[in-house]
Amino acid sequence: MDQAIIIHPTFSPGQRIIAVSDIHGNLPFFQALMDRIHLTPQDALILVGDMLEKGRDSLALLRYLMELSKTHQLYPLCGNCDGLVLRFFETDILDGTFFSHYLPHHPESTLLQMARESGFEQTEDLPRLRAHLRTAYPDIWSWLSNMATILETEHLVFVHGGVPSLSGMEHLNRWHCMKNDAFLHQGHSFDKWVVVGHWPVTLYNPRVPSAAPILLPERKIASIDGGCVLKADGQLNALILPSEESEDFSWQAWDGLPQVQALDAQTSSEHSINIRWGHSALELLEEGEETSLCRHLESGWVLPILNQYLRQDSRGLWCEDSTDYRLPVFPGDKLSLVQSTRHGFLCKKEGVTGWYYGRISDIMNVDIKK
Repeated sequence: MDQAIIIHPTFSPGQRIIAVSDIHGNLPFFQALMDRIHLTPQDALILVGDMLEKGRDSLALLRYLMELSKTHQLYPLCGNCDGLVLRFFETDILDGTFFSHYLPHHPESTLLQMARESGFEQTEDLPRLRAHLRTAYPDIWSWLSNMATILETEHLVFVHGGVPSLSGMEHLNRWHCMKNDAFLHQGHSFDKWVVVGHWPVTLYNPRVPSAAPILLPERKIASIDGGCVLKADGQLNALILPSEESEDFSWQAWDGLPQVQALDAQTSSEHSINIRWGHSALELLEEGEETSLCRHLESGWVLPILNQYLRQDSRGLWCEDSTDYRLPVFPGDKLSLVQSTRHGFLCKKEGVTGWYYGRISDIMNVDIKK
């Protein structure tokens, strides 16, 4: 797994192109999203990496994609999580430094899902596990081995983590194209659109949590990881291009949350905070029944945090992604309900998470849960 593998498919004039990233083993979300966008065999579906790991259905999703590739134009690109699964099949180089620690703490791993399905129990014996999986799942090994790193056309580039430049991409390190954190903060601009996943887009905004794709026309970058599986309010995004040369992008998403209707108006916050992964250390000020008043140590901001989002470990007190942002809401707006409290509702509107303190209708429908 050294140099990047680049493919250059040709798409038909007017052919719809769909980009989805970071499914992370969530088969119900993927199926629901494909139904929502009405995927057809005439569409080109580009999976921008991290199809596997972290979710409970990685093996089922993988098999579903393998079957889908027989009837649809499917282009799976390798993400860092997919690359780890492939790396285990290919070599023992990471056994002592990574897999011996990773697998015991990740029972949902694709590798352990395969081991359980095939009746292999001695998963701590990594050489034997590797030999067993190679024998039991040669079709999966082959399918993973055939994943490209980068898909490039005349106007578009798709890559999981990102690239520093569009010139000389065939010489780039494959792993660095997949594991490329905070790509939007690296200052790159391009002369064709570069579509990436890997870094949940909500991590970019310190004020307002949004899982909606970030489109930057002036830099020609689209970042589309909606935090599926990783975030309680995460979603799976589909970036939709009506044709290869068009910049008339649109998107659809699936978050599996109950849907409600707002009955009252509410204005948005002028000031708010989005407490994100890696910036989430807290000081507890006052414990409450549903929420506790906390000080965010990095910013000094004081806000209530849902008790179920609070965590205590060797790092101290911290929280899952949290906010005090108030959504802008009009009567009749449809909202995804993340959490109900006696004082208000944590909701999503068009991918943006925030608090709503008005009245809501009864739940309109309950979508598939994670």
